[in-house]
Amino acid sequence: MSYTHIFAGNPFDRGDHARRDEDLLKKMIRQDNARHLPFHKLQPLVSRQGQPELGWIGHEFLDSLPEEAGGPKFLGFDADQNPHFAVDISPVEDPSGIAALIPGAAFEDGRAAATDISQGESGILAQARSNINWHSQHRFCSVCGTESQSQRGGLMRECPKCKSQHFPRTDPVAIMLVYKGDRCVMGQTQARHNSTFYSCLAGFMDQGESIEEGVRREVMEEGGLEVGKVTYHSSQPWPFPSSLMIGCHAEAISEDIVIDEGEMSDVRWFTRDEVKLALEDKLEGVSIPGPIAIAHHLIKSWAYGTANI
Repeated sequence: MSYTHIFAGNPFDRGDHARRDEDLLKKMIRQDNARHLPFHKLQPLVSRQGQPELGWIGHEFLDSLPEEAGGPKFLGFDADQNPHFAVDISPVEDPSGIAALIPGAAFEDGRAAATDISQGESGILAQARSNINWHSQHRFCSVCGTESQSQRGGLMRECPKCKSQHFPRTDPVAIMLVYKGDRCVMGQTQARHNSTFYSCLAGFMDQGESIEEGVRREVMEEGGLEVGKVTYHSSQPWPFPSSLMIGCHAEAISEDIVIDEGEMSDVRWFTRDEVKLALEDKLEGVSIPGPIAIAHHLIKSWAYGTANI
């Protein structure tokens, strides 16, 4: 079964040829067919008049932005070759004037918006939010400390002093539903210890580590369980701030759970019937991730026997 999760499915041609022409990029920003998506403190502009959609506006508002807002970041071309850009307007103290350019539009949390806009636009949102956050967090060259400059429409930053080139990073995360027979493992992190929330085990991949090795290491660290077979399920961009969730099913070859109490408040076995109740929000004292998260689909595919394991 093929999955396209929320935050995937970006339809844009990311326009590598155009990115290598700085003069062309500058011209495209001011074209009549250029569309710009403002972000204020990483919240995208969203229109909710009719079908919810990202709040694309023309280039005219750019002239009113303070210098520290930085330039538009090129996202790519749509099917009609219209160029699209993301713009960080966080230095604007009151963004309501920009939001008013679209009747009924407002700056919203990206998670909330992603559940309502189209699949393709959720992918665009992931690209734009991650890129804007990267630029705000990586202004200075990590080699010599000089303030770097955005190049290739935001695809990289280059240091004017030592000429080092820096590219946006994506952090791979292994996320896995551990199972054995008709039972699976879900855990609760220390950050959620006062809640009913349980989810798949997960953790950042380490350097020099395969996906399978990362899955086995994380399961052992968080739950003390040994894992044999690891089966890939699907992946999901997660722009909070910029991760790639690599979803797997992992077959346990041991059963005794030993919790890492520094990270997890609880890790436990659930029966398949219990998981089905949790998916219907009917398991007392337990809530699990909703469909926005890859964890939901890892759990559901195992519970209903659609996983290729």
